[in-house]
Amino acid sequence: MTRLTGRARRVTIFVGENDIWHHKPVYTEIVHRAHKAGLAGASVFRGIEGFGASSLIHTQRLLSLSEDLPVAVVIVDSEERVREFLPQLDELVAEGLVILDDCEVIRYVGREKAK
Repeated sequence: MTRLTGRARRVTIFVGENDIWHHKPVYTEIVHRAHKAGLAGASVFRGIEGFGASSLIHTQRLLSLSEDLPVAVVIVDSEERVREFLPQLDELVAEGLVILDDCEVIRYVGREKAK
């Protein structure tokens, strides 16, 4: 089990819900690669409205339903491990935004595995 406390790095990847990598959503591929790389954790958050470099507004409001809502993938781990993972994002993120920032882990506790 990964132990993580104190100073850490957070990488946030913003992509479109419909962005695809080899017939799978890009956000799914990012999470699976992060897991395979042994990173401390990754979560995907679906946006309800937003715009990016294209300046097109995507929203889930009923009258203007978008099928390409913004999605954010957040990964937190040590700086070294996050930086080692960044080249994979270069491969996966053709359109979107990747940001990297410092954070502090206050509590990181997982569930006990069933015996």
